Amino acid sequence: MTAVEPDDIRIEALFASDVQRSEQPTPELIRAVVSATVQRLGPGGCAARVAQEFGEHPDCALGRMRWARRAVRTAYEAA
Repeated sequence: MTAVEPDDIRIEALFASDVQRSEQPTPELIRAVVSATVQRLGPGGCAARVAQEFGEHPDCALGRMRWARRAVRTAYEAA
């Protein structure tokens, strides 16, 4: 079994959240949303939500995942 990196959990949490790219969320908001989403869903729940979206909406999910990856890296570099 491989270890899960903290950034992977954060990315999945942002992906699973209701925050939209069009909102242009600040790094502070992203960190708060990630924390709240992990507390609410847990790491496994975040991963399940990501899998569900890729299964149901693969055309949209890829773009959202790319955005979530960039947004999390930026938000946590700024911290």
